Amino acid sequence: MEKGKGVMGSGRRWAVDFSDNSTAPSSRDIPDPPGFTRASVDQDDSTVSRQKKDAESNWKAQKAWEVAQAPFKNLLMMGFMMWMAGNTVHLFSIGITFSALWQPISALQGVGKVFEPYKDSKVELLGPKLLFIALNLGGLALGVWKLNTLGLLPTHASDWVSSLPPAQEVEYSGGGIPL
Repeated sequence: MEKGKGVMGSGRRWAVDFSDNSTAPSSRDIPDPPGFTRASVDQDDSTVSRQKKDAESNWKAQKAWEVAQAPFKNLLMMGFMMWMAGNTVHLFSIGITFSALWQPISALQGVGKVFEPYKDSKVELLGPKLLFIALNLGGLALGVWKLNTLGLLPTHASDWVSSLPPAQEVEYSGGGIPL
């Protein structure tokens, strides 16, 4: 069979035989040029592979910090939604508040899974994990604050004992018309 021609009879219609059966000298028989050694190629390969590993480690560290900072965007969005929901107890404000509580709790439960793709012996994940936890705890505190402003947290003794009178309102706001 000629070199480079397709094999037609073996069932594989477009298979190509790349074996060298010619008698001409091949490139393996040509000596290396002056100043070139095969060891330098191996050394360059190890340097290139080390550079690739360093670049991959840097990329993983950068992505870990990006993932750690992601709850900050969620924190700002949730704060704006809570502000838009107002301070009255109705279905929308309660839904937003419980969403603000649930998202950080579920994120804190999955911290290990979130940072699993970035695990490497050269990548330090303690800082990004601590930032991720701190931002999610901030989101949780925002949700608890909203529960308090809605009056849904038991913060007075009268909330626990029915015989005590409710706490007095400290501040009262009215309309713009004097009575």
